[in-house]
Amino acid sequence: MSNVALSDNAATPAADAAAVDDPYAALNPEQRAAVEHALGEDGAALAGPPLLVIAGAGSGKTNTLAHRVARLIQGGADPQRILLLTFSRRAAGEMTHRAGAVLQRVMQLRGSAPPTTLPWAGTFHAIGARLLRQYAANVGLDESFTIHDRGDAEDLMGLVRHEIGLSTTANARRFPLKGTCLSIYSRVVNSGEPLADVLQSTFPWCKEWEAELKRLFGAYVDAKQEQNVLDYDDLLLFWSDMAGDPQMGPALGALFDHVLVDEYQDTNRLQAAIISGMKPDGAGVMVVGDDAQSIYSFRGATVRNILDFPRQFSQPAALITLERNYRSTQPILDASNAVIGAALERHAKTLWTDKASTILPQLVLITDEAEQARWVCRRILEDRESGMRLKDQAVLFRAASHSAALELELMRRNIPFVKFGGLKFLEASHIKDVLAVLRFAQNPSGRMAGFRVAQLIPGIGPSTAGKLLDAIGTAAEPCAALDQFAVPPRCQGDWQPFTELYRALRTPGLRWPADLELVKQWYLPHLERMHDDAGMRAADIEQLTQLAGGYGSREEFLAEITLDPPEATSDRAGPPLLDDDYVILSTIHSSKGQEWRSVHVLNVVDGCIPSDMATGNSADIEEERRLLYVAMTRAKEQLQLVVPNRFFIKQQSQMGDRHVYAARSRFLAPAMLKHFEECVWVDADTRHARAPMPDSVRMLVREKARNAWK
Repeated sequence: MSNVALSDNAATPAADAAAVDDPYAALNPEQRAAVEHALGEDGAALAGPPLLVIAGAGSGKTNTLAHRVARLIQGGADPQRILLLTFSRRAAGEMTHRAGAVLQRVMQLRGSAPPTTLPWAGTFHAIGARLLRQYAANVGLDESFTIHDRGDAEDLMGLVRHEIGLSTTANARRFPLKGTCLSIYSRVVNSGEPLADVLQSTFPWCKEWEAELKRLFGAYVDAKQEQNVLDYDDLLLFWSDMAGDPQMGPALGALFDHVLVDEYQDTNRLQAAIISGMKPDGAGVMVVGDDAQSIYSFRGATVRNILDFPRQFSQPAALITLERNYRSTQPILDASNAVIGAALERHAKTLWTDKASTILPQLVLITDEAEQARWVCRRILEDRESGMRLKDQAVLFRAASHSAALELELMRRNIPFVKFGGLKFLEASHIKDVLAVLRFAQNPSGRMAGFRVAQLIPGIGPSTAGKLLDAIGTAAEPCAALDQFAVPPRCQGDWQPFTELYRALRTPGLRWPADLELVKQWYLPHLERMHDDAGMRAADIEQLTQLAGGYGSREEFLAEITLDPPEATSDRAGPPLLDDDYVILSTIHSSKGQEWRSVHVLNVVDGCIPSDMATGNSADIEEERRLLYVAMTRAKEQLQLVVPNRFFIKQQSQMGDRHVYAARSRFLAPAMLKHFEECVWVDADTRHARAPMPDSVRMLVREKARNAWK
């Protein structure tokens, strides 16, 4: 893992001048209390009792955590002994950058001294991979292990599923596919729940296969061990096992004086166990998060971690709540506070701001989804005419399919938009090919990488590839096995260049990233052969080559690129965007951490928010409430919740296509309506030849939308 420099390019002379005497003067009292928690009388950084910072939406969480890091270093803490855990590399980089800005002011470096570094700042998975590499021998791992991304893990699960005969079973009865099997396995590992409980609560259609799934998962674990590979879940599982060991746990904890965790509400049980195992008394532990924004249970996250944190350690944790919001107007916060205030269990807080406004959030009552799409488009264009850029406007929804009608209407009106999603870098087939060659050279036991690489050679199919891997698996030296392997005659012309490449990649002393350059030279002719858009894909490979220069070794590069991949450039979903201004469409889950001047939330009705797929128990319903809260708190100036009264449902079994009526979301109780401006809208666009709605019908729609929840 590469170090991140603590530097500041954004500090202004005015800001420096104002902070010469007190670089923490801009913090509010609660933020400052968190930053200065457990300091000695002389300002020295002490490993004091654990601290939980409940940071409400828009309350300056990142800024607070960055100032805490700077204050610890100012107080004498060794940056090499600060562990900063985040959920993205970007978040770690941003916090170290901000901390560096404060340090430069405190120490008046002004760029004249070398920057300080935080070598242990990164994601849980990246830090876990680094520690496992360092302590591999202690947990029975070979330090040359490679890491499977989600796609590779699915493929291995599918291969094992076939080898133990479950694919034959699936032909007769509906045994879960490889992706579902991996999801079940991952849920069991990350939640710590028995397989039977996970099947009952999350995968009830798979309950009949419990015995077969146990056999499959055992074989999957054996296959990973034989091939010296780990998947994402293993990085946390092995780390948790080390942290829970009576000898290894204290040894790991002794590496760090301070452990800081961002977005603690998004942690799963394994991650919480890692923290408590390394620091059982909680000394030096500080976590920041917001239980009201815990919305990732489908990834194994549990809100219990942050709700129960004050009692997690052998000494009680201090609690500081950040309630001042720097993002939204007070009317938006009043409505958001009302929604989350009805939660069954939470850390109490009431967001407030000094941003006064007379504009209430709107509750827009609309006839159906088609009119919802037309109204949103009309409102977006009106705001654009009043000077609000399209980029400052977002449309949020519970599920990606909910925006289908809107996307068609946006295209009809020639309004450019970007929908959050698309292929990640590692999902692009050509990137997977190149990385597979590197992984296969790094770890010849990795059958999934080898299987993919072998079939890049014209004339080699699955059968020959399997025989080749069997030969390598039984040979003392993989290069010798390649030399002795009898390939089909049609492969001869392409076989020798591959064996020469593989021998070069296995040669000790090859200086990184020369490895990738060799792979690129070998692969580009195959790229031309396999893809019509080879030029675009070659640009991705060039980007990968440039990224490789930032890493010290092939081993480090493969681990980091797998754990935190960049976006792809050529394999994006949808056509390329040609306009420099566009509306943002996003699922609520993808919107977390973002903000816009104006936010429209679609389908704020029961069945959508909450989803009819997430009302099985009170915990699911409470998470759906938090989803609506997250959506509402993305808005800075304008918030519109749209309530269509009718949906058209296609291809319902027995009943056929039909219209159904929807009730306003149960999370908007009658007592909360005082925080909204209620609007009833009927499309008056003559292009649709719509007759105006009579007042009697208008009132009926309004009353149905208001009272259908009862």
